[in-house]
Amino acid sequence: MPDDNSFPFVLKVCSDYHKVWEGQGVHGLVYKMGFDSDVFGNTLLRFYDECSGVNDADKVFDKTSERYSFLVNLLINFLILTDSLSATCHFSVPDQFRSKSKIFRGKNFDQAMVTRTIDLRSDTVTKPTETMRLAMAKAEVDDDVLIYDPTARHLETEMARITGKEAALFVPSGTMGNLISVLVHCEIRGSEVILGNNSHIHIYENGGISTIGGVHPRPVKNNEDGTMDINLIESAIRNPDFEICYPKTRLICLENSHANSGGRVLSVDYTDQVGELAKKHNLKLHIDGARIFNASVALGVPVHRLVQAADSVSVCLSKGLGAPVGSVIVGTKSFIDRARILRKTLGGGMRQVGILCAAALVALQENVGKLGNDHKNAKTLAEGLNKIKGLKADVASVETNIVYFEILEGSNITALKLGKILEEHGILLMPDSSSRVRIVIHHQVSASDVQYTLSCIKQAMTGVENGGN
Repeated sequence: MPDDNSFPFVLKVCSDYHKVWEGQGVHGLVYKMGFDSDVFGNTLLRFYDECSGVNDADKVFDKTSERYSFLVNLLINFLILTDSLSATCHFSVPDQFRSKSKIFRGKNFDQAMVTRTIDLRSDTVTKPTETMRLAMAKAEVDDDVLIYDPTARHLETEMARITGKEAALFVPSGTMGNLISVLVHCEIRGSEVILGNNSHIHIYENGGISTIGGVHPRPVKNNEDGTMDINLIESAIRNPDFEICYPKTRLICLENSHANSGGRVLSVDYTDQVGELAKKHNLKLHIDGARIFNASVALGVPVHRLVQAADSVSVCLSKGLGAPVGSVIVGTKSFIDRARILRKTLGGGMRQVGILCAAALVALQENVGKLGNDHKNAKTLAEGLNKIKGLKADVASVETNIVYFEILEGSNITALKLGKILEEHGILLMPDSSSRVRIVIHHQVSASDVQYTLSCIKQAMTGVENGGN
C-alpha cells in the first residue's frame, strides 16, 4: 500500500498535469511505456477532478481500497519512469514511494485503469449523492396513502409551484405518471389520444394506455425536431359527427424534450399553438415532461411558462435531475384528486414515501443548476465524435443532454462491438441499432470523462481501421 503521506504528493502531481504534459514531451514517453497517452492523460484528469482541493484521502477514497492503491501507484510509477527515462522530466520522488510502487505496463495498465465506470447509457443510471442519502435517512415521514406524509407534501407543493399548476402527485415512475394522466383525461374506454409516432408513450410504455385503459392511440408523424405538424394534428382529430364509426378524440400528448429526436426541445410558441388547437376542439393537452427541466435550461424559459398551455404534465425526477426514484404529475386540483385514486388502483400508493421524496427535493435544489453543464458536455462529445474517422454526429441537433451518432458504412465495426470494446475501458453506452449509438450525459459525467470517452472511441475506431481488435 502507498504511504499515508502519498496523497498530498499525488494531488500535487495532478495539479501540475498540464504543465508537464504539454510542455515536456511526455506523450512520446508514455507510448514507450506501453500506454495510450490520451487514455492515460484523461485518467489523470478524472482523478484530479474527484480529488481537487481535497487534502484528506479519507474524504475521497477508502485508503485500503484497490482503487486508491492503484491510482497512487500508477502516478508514482509514472513519475519514477519519467524521472529515469526522460532528460526533460524531473520529479523529486521520495524514496519510500519508489520502494512501494508497482509497475504497470501494457495490458496490465489497461486492465488496472478500469477503476470507475462512466455510464452513458442514460441519465437514469445516476447514483444518489451523499446529500440525498443523508436527506433520506433524516426524512420526516408518515402514511402517504392517507395523505399524511409531510415530505411528500413538501415535494408536491414545490413541484406545483415550479410548474405553475394547482396541485401535484408523486408517482413511482414516469410510465405510471403518463398512464394516469391519459386515463384521467380519457375516462371513457374507447377514447382516442393523438401523440407522436416516435414518442416515449407510444413506443416505450408497454402500450399501457391501450391494455389497461382501453385508450386508442392515434399516432402522428414526429418531425426530426420532435414536433408534429399542427395541420397534421388537426387532421387527426376525429369528426364528432361520425361517432357511429370513429373513436372520440379527447387528448393530445406532446413530449419535451423529445428523447428519440436526440433531446430536441419544443418551443413555447409551438406548445402554445398546440394548446390553442386543443381548446378550439375542446380537447385536453398532456405534456410528457420527463426532461422538461432540460428543455427549460436549453431554452432559457421557466418551466411554468413552457407548460402553461398544458392541462397536465409528468416530470421525471430520476433522469436529468438525478433523484433515485420517481416522477411527479401536475394539474388542477380536481385532476390530481382523480389521479390519486388511479395511482392506488395501479399499485402506486406507497406508504412512507417521504424517504424517496427527500432525495428528490435535494435533486431540485442541487442539480437543476448542473443541467447547463450537461448540455455543454454533450455538445463537446458530439463535436469530438464528428472528428473521428468512421463516425458521424449531427452536432447542430444536440440541444440538451442526448447524443446520437452513426457508424458509417465501411467502418468494419458494429455498435455492439464498439460497446464491448468500450466496456473493457469502463465505458457503458447504449447501441440503438447495428450502426447507431445513443449517449446520455448526466451530472455524474465530467468534462474529463467526455475526453476520456472520446479517446477510447478514437482508439477503438483506429484499431479496427488498422485491422486490430
